[in-house]
Amino acid sequence: MMNVEEEIEKLKVEIHRLGSKQQDGSYKVTFGLLFHDDRCTNLFEALVGTLRAAKRRKLLTYDGELLLQGVHDHVEILLKPTSPPPQ
Repeated sequence: MMNVEEEIEKLKVEIHRLGSKQQDGSYKVTFGLLFHDDRCTNLFEALVGTLRAAKRRKLLTYDGELLLQGVHDHVEILLKPTSPPPQ
């Protein structure tokens, strides 16, 4: 059974690795870059599902509901700034 929270944490790491940091501390990456990345391909069985789960939790934003490879490669995914872990 897949743990959605773990998948989302992995996704955040990959967006930090592949994306570009914005002035507000958020990270921006295109769906195509994530989808075609070898490491992401091996990590995520259901990248689109993990993205949707993270979007439902308001951790990231992107236009549309369902992202499709090829059609939506240009769609920008914005990972919202995360607060530092509590001390």
